[in-house]
Amino acid sequence: MTVTTPQPRATIPAPSASLRPAAHETPEGAGWVKLADAVREAGQYATRAEAERVTRIVLRALGAHVTGDERVALAQALPREAAQVMVSQIPAAHAVSAREFVESVATRLEGSTPATARWDAGSVLSVLADRIGEPLTTRVLAQLPPGFALLFGRADLAATA
Repeated sequence: MTVTTPQPRATIPAPSASLRPAAHETPEGAGWVKLADAVREAGQYATRAEAERVTRIVLRALGAHVTGDERVALAQALPREAAQVMVSQIPAAHAVSAREFVESVATRLEGSTPATARWDAGSVLSVLADRIGEPLTTRVLAQLPPGFALLFGRADLAATA
């Protein structure tokens, strides 16, 4: 007969909340933080929180107007949190002009005017264009009415033709 002696179990305490990495320290969250920091710099916002708020609003507005393969490609090119914000919007029934887009952003940002909303939209969308690259930016712009290129930091040759 074999007798076994139980071995003492080592108890490993669960990590405390303070030892767990914050969401922004994870690889997924890092992309969102980099995007928000780039928007903060481009838009000269006082805090990352302000840049994040503006980024979410502009991405929601954009998400309603980009459809099909470009919507999928854009979501894949964005950090997960940004993609979720964008694709959470149901595509709009009709296209809006760049002016109407900016006005919709203005209504979502408390205390915003069309001029500040244009700055906000341009800050986010120009950073977005740099992040996703020229080919995808061109595809997205081809889907949008004339006037959006300026918001993405690109020359709008169609507007002058």
